[in-house]
Parts: sequence; structure tokens; C-alpha cells
Amino acid sequence: MKKFLIAALATSMIAGPIVAAAPAAAQARHTETVRYKQNGNVVVKKTTVKRQNVRQPARVTYRSNWRKGERFNRAQARNYRQVSNWRAYQNRRLYAPQRGQQWVQSGNDAILITAATGVIAAVLAGAFN
Repeated sequence: MKKFLIAALATSMIAGPIVAAAPAAAQARHTETVRYKQNGNVVVKKTTVKRQNVRQPARVTYRSNWRKGERFNRAQARNYRQVSNWRAYQNRRLYAPQRGQQWVQSGNDAILITAATGVIAAVLAGAFN
């Protein structure tokens, strides 16, 4: 059993860099064109194209039209933050959340969500203008 584990470890250490280098070699494409002319000349064209895979950053799409009953996803919320002191915003129509609910901010909107499930209970559009 020890011999098997040592052999597997040695193989993985040797094969690791080879496997990691394989995709880089696959990105280069070589093309060779050979033409024979009637006067005996041989024309050889060699073309090498190296492609680099540049990953574009994932584009985040923000939502601005939250509706009651939908699931709130904070990754889609613009300027997401939890409103811990709702009393400071009573003049902006925020009221006391029930047990298990919390106010969050998404852009200029105040959204009351259920903390456990993330379901939207109320939306106050433009509360943080």
C-alpha cells in the first residue's frame, strides 16, 4: 500500500507541471503551405497564430424594479447595505420591521425582506433620495 501511495504521489508531482502547461501549447496554431512551381522552385509559407484567451470580467446587472413577493438577491442590488437603525429614517417612511424581517437599501429604494428566506415584504421606492 505504501509503494502505491508513493508512486501516485511521485506521478502527480511529475505530471502536474506538464498538465498545467498543456493548454498554453494548444493556443498556438501552426500552418505550413508548400507549393511546387513548374520551374522547380518550392515555396513554403509558414504561419503561426498565437491566441490568448482574455477573460472579460463578468458584467453585473443591477435591478431597479423590486416587487413584493420576489426573492431579494443582494448581488443584483445597487449600493446594497443593511439599514440597522430604521428609526433614523422614520421621516423617510420606514417603519418598525416585524420579527425576522430587516430593511435593506438598494440604490434609492428601501426594501423590507424576510431575513431567513430573502422574500421581499415591502418596497419603498425613492426612500433614500
